[in-house]
Amino acid sequence: MMSGMNTETCAPSEAAALREIFASHPEAVPPAGWEAVRSFEAEHGIVLPEPYRTFVAEICDGLRAGPPYYGLLPLAQTPSDWGSDRPERLLAEPFPLTEAWLWEAEEGQREEELSERELSEQELSEQEFEARVDSVFDHGSLLLGTDGCGMYWHLITTGPQRGHVWLIDENGAIPFGTRPGTSLMPGTPGFAGWVAHWAQGGSWFAS
Repeated sequence: MMSGMNTETCAPSEAAALREIFASHPEAVPPAGWEAVRSFEAEHGIVLPEPYRTFVAEICDGLRAGPPYYGLLPLAQTPSDWGSDRPERLLAEPFPLTEAWLWEAEEGQREEELSERELSEQELSEQEFEARVDSVFDHGSLLLGTDGCGMYWHLITTGPQRGHVWLIDENGAIPFGTRPGTSLMPGTPGFAGWVAHWAQGGSWFAS
């Protein structure tokens, strides 16, 4: 599943929609400005995807009301419950997924199917598994915020999913916004679609 969206230029319609949504929240953090955005990009070796890039520079740099539940984070911040002992976040490394990966269910099923001997033989691959999970959390994305209980929203900055928003928690990783009826979280993909979905009061998950 490729990105299939324009992440290089900010469509005027998307900018206008974002301005309208956040104009109703006078407590929104003022925009960071282009100098701060370019400094962040230089530090991490990336260019932020549009329309988020223009949003942070010209419209808003954080909102306690959301999205998500515990607020939209300012650029370069992490949630208070993210933890200080996590690996370094590498925004220039490609995000490793192109489709949802529910690793908790996958791991449980695998353990049920494997014999004791086979489980022993799998021990070496556990390190590879954990390294892949770590890369999902820490490679090619910036943190937009949290819904609590370890549920973090990421904007993908590098790789085929650049510009998409993903929900990543201890159970797996799910992209927001694909064709209705084919996704755990159907909707319009990308940052603007994610914000609009929140503003309309929609449920994140398909019924």
